[in-house]
Amino acid sequence: MPTTKIFFNARLKALFLIACAACGVIALRLVDIQVVRHGYYLEMAERNRTQVLYQTAPRGRVFTSDGVAVASNQPSFSFYYLAAGRKDTPYLQHLAQDFAPKLGLSEDALTDKLLEGLKSGKAVALAENLSPKTTIALQELQIYYPGVYLLEETKRDYPYGSFASHLIGYLGSMEDSEWRKRDLRMNYRLNSKIGKNGIEKKYERELKGTDGGAYLEVDYRGRVKRVIEDRKWEPGSDVYLTLNFAVQRAAEEGLKKTSTGRGAAVALDTRTGAVLALASAPAYDPNIFVPYSDDTSPKNNKQISEYNLAIQGTYPPASTFKILTAIAALQDPDFNPNDKIKCPGYYNAGSRVFKCWKKTGHGPMNLEDGLANSCDVYFYATAAQIGSAAIERVQRAFMFGRPTGIDLPGERSGNMYGPTKRARNKSYWFIGDTLNLSIGQGELLVTPIKLAQFAAAIASRGKVFRPYYVEKLVSNHTGKETPVGKTEILNMADYPADTYNLIWHSMKHTTDAGTARWAKIPGLDVYAKTGTAQNPHGDDHAWFMAFAGRAGEEPSIALAVFVEYGLHGSSAAGPIAREMLKAYFGVDDRGKVVASDVPAANDKEYSELLENLGD
Repeated sequence: MPTTKIFFNARLKALFLIACAACGVIALRLVDIQVVRHGYYLEMAERNRTQVLYQTAPRGRVFTSDGVAVASNQPSFSFYYLAAGRKDTPYLQHLAQDFAPKLGLSEDALTDKLLEGLKSGKAVALAENLSPKTTIALQELQIYYPGVYLLEETKRDYPYGSFASHLIGYLGSMEDSEWRKRDLRMNYRLNSKIGKNGIEKKYERELKGTDGGAYLEVDYRGRVKRVIEDRKWEPGSDVYLTLNFAVQRAAEEGLKKTSTGRGAAVALDTRTGAVLALASAPAYDPNIFVPYSDDTSPKNNKQISEYNLAIQGTYPPASTFKILTAIAALQDPDFNPNDKIKCPGYYNAGSRVFKCWKKTGHGPMNLEDGLANSCDVYFYATAAQIGSAAIERVQRAFMFGRPTGIDLPGERSGNMYGPTKRARNKSYWFIGDTLNLSIGQGELLVTPIKLAQFAAAIASRGKVFRPYYVEKLVSNHTGKETPVGKTEILNMADYPADTYNLIWHSMKHTTDAGTARWAKIPGLDVYAKTGTAQNPHGDDHAWFMAFAGRAGEEPSIALAVFVEYGLHGSSAAGPIAREMLKAYFGVDDRGKVVASDVPAANDKEYSELLENLGD
C-alpha cells in the first residue's frame, strides 16, 4: 500500500510538471503573438480578411531644361468583377452581353471570366489598361451592374514620340531574370512595367513611386463582402534633364531629312559639359510598348534598334581632326603658321603620292587658309615636319581613344592612332601613316559625342568635360530637389593662349569664308570645321563640328553632327548644325530673335489629372 501511494504521488508530480511546461509554452506563444510579433500577425490576419486590387502609381515625369515634359502619364483604367453582388445566371448573361462589345471581347470569353470570379469568390480582372474613351461607356453601364468595379490608374505616355528616345528609353514587362533579382522593397508584381533602357531604366527606383489600391473585405471563404478603402498611391519623382528641347528637336528633324536618315548629333554646354542635345537616327517611338489594350490601330513592329550611334558609332573624324594637327604644329618652335605651302592637288611622299580632295589644288596656303579650305596637302606637309609623335601627344591631352565618361551604358572609346601603339604591337610606322593621321583618316576612330567633347574643349580653351544629362530629381511627395549632374573636368589640355586664339580665328574664318559657310549666322560668332570620312564600304560619311556664342561673347554651345553615308560634311551635316544653333540662340536665318515655339509646361493640367484619378 505505501508503495502504491508513493507511485501515485510521483505520477501527479510528473503530470503537474508537464502541465506547467505546457502552460509556459502557451504563455510564451501568447507573448510572441500579442507582443513580440504583434505587428506581423496583425498584418497576416488583415491579409486573410482583405483582398487588394493594386493601383499602379504614376511614374515620375521627365522634363527638358526648358520645362517640357517629354515623358508623362495618361489616365488608364482596369475593370474588375467582384463576386459580392448578384450572382444569378441571368444577371451574368446580361452583364456579359452589355460589356463584351465595350471591352473588345466575345460574350463567351467574358462569361468565362465572370464564372471564374464567381467560382473563386475573388475579384477578377475583366480588362486592364483601358482608354478614357472606353471607360466613359463602362461608367454609364456600371450604374446598372453593382458587381463591377473600375480602378483608375495611369499609363506611360511619350507626348513627342521618338523625341530623345535613345536617351529616355522605354518600359516593358518584367522578365523572369528581372523578377528573381527584383528589389523586394519596391513591391513589384508579375504584371509590373519597368524601365528597359535609358533614363527609364537607370532611374527606375526614383521614377516608380509607391503603388496604392482598393482594399476589399472578404469572408473566411475568401469571398468579397465590401470595399474597405481606396488607398492612394504616391507618384514617383520627376527627372529634370539638361537637354534643350528646341536644340534636340532641331537635331532630330535635321537627321530625318538627310538622304540616309542615319546619323547622330550631340551638343554640349561649353561652360559645364551639360548635354544640350543627344540625337541618334533612326530613332523609335517608345509609345509602341505601352498602348491602351482597347487600341484598335495597327501595331508597329516592336523589334527596335537600341543602338545609340551618338555614343556607340565609331568613325574616322576626317578633316575635323586637322584642328588637333594644327595645335600640335603650333607647339613646334620651328613651325611658323604664316609660312605658305603650295598645294598643287597632291603631295609626293616619295614611295607614294597622296592626293588633296581638291584635285586642281588650292595654291599657296598658310595655317588659317589650310583650315578654312581644309587643304589636305597643307596638313600632309605640316605633319611630315612635326612628326606623328607630336600629334599623338595632343590626342592624349584631349583624351582621344577613351570614352567621354557620360553615364550611359555601352559607350565606346574609339581608337587613338599613333606610333606608340604600333610600337607596343611590335609593328612598323610608315610615313603614309603620319599623313593619314594628319587629316583624321587611317585607324583613328571617334564617336559623335567624343567629337562634341573635343569641340567643347577647344571652346573652353582646354577643359575636357565629362558630359552629363540629368540636372536634378524633384520629389512629387515632398517637393525636395536633389541635384544630380555636376561640372567635372577630366583633363586640361593646357596650351598657350596664342594657340587657342589662332585656332579660334582660323575656325571663324572657316565659317565666314571657308568650307563651313553653312553655319554662318548674322549676330553670332560661329567657329566651325567640316569633315568627310572615307568609307571603303560605300559612300563617305559627313562630319560637322562647331562652337558658337553671341557676337562678342564667349561661346556657350559646342556641337558635332554626323551623317552616315552623307558624302560631304558641309552640305549634309552643316545645315543640321545651323538649325541647332538657330534653335539654341532663338534666331532666324537673318539673326533676328524669334518667338519660341517650345511647348509650354502645363503642371496645372497634370495636377488635375492626378487629383481626378485619386478621387
